[in-house]
Amino acid sequence: MAHYSNFSREEWNELQHSVFTGLTDRALQGLVESNKYISQREITEIYQPLTEFLLNLMQEAQDLPVSRSKFRSTETTRVPYVIAIAGSVAVGKTTTARILQTMFTDSKNTPRVELVSTDGFLYPLAQLKALDLVARKGFPETYDNLALIQFMKDVKAGLPEVSVPVYSHVSYDIVPDKFQILRQPDILIIEGLNVLQSDLHPSAKLEPEAPSTNTLSDFLDYSIYVDADESNIEQWYVDRFLTLRDTIFQDSGSFFHRFADMSTEQAKEAAHHVWQTINLTNLRENIAPTRERAHLIIEKEADHSIQRIRLRGM
Repeated sequence: MAHYSNFSREEWNELQHSVFTGLTDRALQGLVESNKYISQREITEIYQPLTEFLLNLMQEAQDLPVSRSKFRSTETTRVPYVIAIAGSVAVGKTTTARILQTMFTDSKNTPRVELVSTDGFLYPLAQLKALDLVARKGFPETYDNLALIQFMKDVKAGLPEVSVPVYSHVSYDIVPDKFQILRQPDILIIEGLNVLQSDLHPSAKLEPEAPSTNTLSDFLDYSIYVDADESNIEQWYVDRFLTLRDTIFQDSGSFFHRFADMSTEQAKEAAHHVWQTINLTNLRENIAPTRERAHLIIEKEADHSIQRIRLRGM
């Protein structure tokens, strides 16, 4: 089992020095306003030291190939520093990723940062329906892992342009002929449920012969796992379900439009059922077992605040 050093909120805050010059007032206001659970204090005490720490690691990683290139009198290929963010459904992976993206972009180094969700590599809904896998959406076998690995190969090869399929949470499906285009970013943040899995997990039905021996971890420079007690995550999932019932589910084109007219009690019951029968199973069987592979673990409390950081190898 990996060894981790534990930092309280106060201890973590004391680690920051002067590499990060701070967010502009506009960027800080945007972060706080975009998520009701994020405070200015959270940004200052948790994310500012984390951003500084990661920028230092990125600089160290970039210096090594430059030194080697000078020694061999060759040119280096520009490749992004890849940060993976893993964790359960509803734990706050996307929020963490978006905050870091803003912090990196607003740093004094102003790197170009792209954020990619592995949702874009889910199989199209028609394929999942044909194979009776819709109820297991988010489980490892519902992703086109070979396409995901190829994407990471292309990114790390420094290709001028790399495309990512776009996923819609309204239609619950891949959007046909729509792509996110990456053009050699300095930092790539990739977030998803299973980004820390150690082995390729092709669906036996969809890909009986998987030729690739690479795993996603082969292409990652740093990894973060967002963690919380199961009971807290379940409550956050229910809260999010109720919010979606009043917003996205109201769209007649939403895959979950059938939930739009549910009473609050009916919606809570449905959310708890989905959590217990699908998301909790996926968390226990596939996601939580990858936690100890992360370089850094963020531990959240019931109010979403981060109270402890676990750092591997210190």
